[in-house]
Amino acid sequence: MGNTMADQNYANHPRYVPLFHFVVLPLLLLTLIGSIVNLIQSFGDHERLYSAALIVALSFAGFLTAFFGRVFALKAQDRAIRAEENLRHFVMTGKLLDPRLSVGQIVALRFASDGEFVALAQKAAQDGMKPADIKRAVKNWRADEDRA
Repeated sequence: MGNTMADQNYANHPRYVPLFHFVVLPLLLLTLIGSIVNLIQSFGDHERLYSAALIVALSFAGFLTAFFGRVFALKAQDRAIRAEENLRHFVMTGKLLDPRLSVGQIVALRFASDGEFVALAQKAAQDGMKPADIKRAVKNWRADEDRA
């Protein structure tokens, strides 16, 4: 583990992929807005209306493709994290994680150090803690540099 992993904490843990979050998504959004404006402007011109409607449909499909591509990747990562944390809990306690824990809670628990993981998992299940509250409760942050 390098220095950057030890420096991760609650305040700086969200991960961004700059080209995706700050270039691709805004471009897709601007393209969608521009295509809608073009469609509205072509209402009086029947020669442009069909192509303008197609451009809106394609722009919307492109935006949805990017959105769902991101959502599906995060879901796959959540499943992997759930399995990893279940294994970590089983190795430490001989039992699987409490079934009352949601995937979001388990994903948040991954930041807890081994020394506090079991107790925090139990508290999260008993008190129905929100993922953000679980992360804030972590005393010794265990960095996750792999999630994108």
